[in-house]
Amino acid sequence: MINILKISMIVLLGLPAFVPTVSPGEKTLNVLSFGARGDGVTLNTAFIQAAIDSATAMGGGVVVVPPGKFLSGTLVVKSNVTLQLREGATLLGSINPADYQHGAFILAEGQENISITGKGTIDGQGRKLALYLDSLFYAGKLDSSQYNLRRKRPENRPGDCKISGCKNVRVSGITVKNACGWVQTYRLCEDLVIDSIRVESDAYWNNDGIDIADCKKVRITHCFVNSADDGICMKSDNGADHWNEDIYIADCTVRSSGSAIKFGTSSVGGFKKVRIRNIRVFDTFRSAIALESVDGGDLEDIDIDHIEATNTGDGIFIRLGRRNKDGRTGTLRNVAIRNVKVRIPFDRPDKNYDLRGPELPFFHNPFPCSITGIPGHRVENVTLENIEITFPGRGNDGLAIIPLNRLKDVGENETGYPEFSMFGELPSWGFYVRHVDGLTMKNITVRAAERDFRPAFVFDDVNKLDLNTITIGKANNDAPVILSHVTHSAIQKVITPGYSGNPVKTIE
Repeated sequence: MINILKISMIVLLGLPAFVPTVSPGEKTLNVLSFGARGDGVTLNTAFIQAAIDSATAMGGGVVVVPPGKFLSGTLVVKSNVTLQLREGATLLGSINPADYQHGAFILAEGQENISITGKGTIDGQGRKLALYLDSLFYAGKLDSSQYNLRRKRPENRPGDCKISGCKNVRVSGITVKNACGWVQTYRLCEDLVIDSIRVESDAYWNNDGIDIADCKKVRITHCFVNSADDGICMKSDNGADHWNEDIYIADCTVRSSGSAIKFGTSSVGGFKKVRIRNIRVFDTFRSAIALESVDGGDLEDIDIDHIEATNTGDGIFIRLGRRNKDGRTGTLRNVAIRNVKVRIPFDRPDKNYDLRGPELPFFHNPFPCSITGIPGHRVENVTLENIEITFPGRGNDGLAIIPLNRLKDVGENETGYPEFSMFGELPSWGFYVRHVDGLTMKNITVRAAERDFRPAFVFDDVNKLDLNTITIGKANNDAPVILSHVTHSAIQKVITPGYSGNPVKTIE
C-alpha cells in the first residue's frame, strides 16, 4: 500500500502533492511521481525519501531516478529497496551542510536487502561543500572542534555513501564522484557485493575510493577507482571483537594519491582471509600494496596474485607496528604475494592530480619496498614470488646516507604512522627487511633504472630467510645483498649481471 502518511506530510510541508504511480507487478516507483524535479535546482530530499519510504511500506520495491540532475540532501535507503539510477540520472549533493545527517549523502543503517544500481551517477559536489564549510569556520559559525587547524580544512565532511550494519548489500553499475570526505564507507556489513562501479573523486582531501570497515563476506570486482586518497582500503576501527574477514577483490583498476590497495591504517580488530586478484595500478602517490597492522589487530591469511603497477611511489609495504602504544601489539603473518610487476618513477607519480600527496620535510633518496616488524614482535611467514620491480635509482650519498656500519641508526619508529617513508633514509634501494621470522623470496627481479650507490637488499634481524633466484640489475660496486643478524638462511641463486664479486655480504 502507498504510504499515505508520507504523502500527507509532503502536503503539510507545502510541497506539491503527487499521487505516485506503481508499475504493475514490479513495485517500481518513479521519483517524478512524488514531485521530484531533475532541474539541478529544486531540493528533492523530501520527494525522493517519500518514494523510498513508500517502497518500504509496500514490503520492498525499486525506486527509479530517471535522467536529470536531482539535487538532494541525505537520502536514507531502507530494507528491501533498490535505488536505481537510470542512465543520464544524477543525484546531486546539496552544498548546504544543514541538508545532511550522519555524515553521508546516501545513508543506510541496520538494513537488509538493499541495492544501489544502474548507470547513473552520485555526485557529492564535495569541493563546493567543503569550501562552504571552510567559510563557515572563518565566519565564526563552525566550532573549532569541527576544524583541523593544522591541516586548515573542516572535519567530519559528508561522504557520498555510508552503509553501516547492513546485510545483503548490492552496489553495481553506478558512478560515484566528487565526495566531500571518504567516497564510500561500508561498516560492519555482511554479504556485500560491489561490482562494475566507477569512482571519480579527487575533488577534496581524504577521498578514499572504497572503504571496507570490519565487514564479512565482501566481493569487490570490475571497479575503476580514481581517488584523492587510498583507493580500495580495508579499515578496522570498531573494537577488538570486530574484523574484516572473507574479502575478495579482483579485476579492478586504481589510481590514487594515497595507496592503491591498503590494509589499515586503522587496524584494531584486523584482517583475515583476504584474496586479491588482477589489480592494475597507475599514477599512485604511495604504495601499490600496503599491509599494515599497527593498532593491535591481527593481519593474517592474505593471498595477493597478479598486480601490475606503473608510475607508483612504492611497490610493496608491509608493516607491523605499535601505534597503540598502551594497548596490545597485533600480529602480521601468513602473507603470500605473487606475480607482481611495478615501475617506480624518480619524480612524484601524482604530479597531475589536483590534490597531491604531502611533501616530506627531509632530504632523502628514493625509498625501497619494506617488510618490517618491531623488536619483540616480528612479521611472520611471508612469501614473495615472481616479483619484478623497476626502481628509479639515482641514489646520491651526498644527499642522504645510512652507511652499512650504522644500520642501527635506522629508527624503529614503533608508534609512527605507517608509510614507506616512515623510517627516513634507508640503506637499500630495492628491499629493506627487519624483524621478520620466515621470509621466502623466489624469482625476484629488481632493477635500478640508473645506478644507485646503495645495496639492493638489506636484511636485518631476519630468521629463516630463503632466497631463490634473485636477479639484480645495475648492482653497484659493492655486494648487492647485505645480511645482518640473519639466522637459518638458504640462499640458492643470486644473479648480478655486470658484478663479478660475491653478491652476498654478511655484516654484524
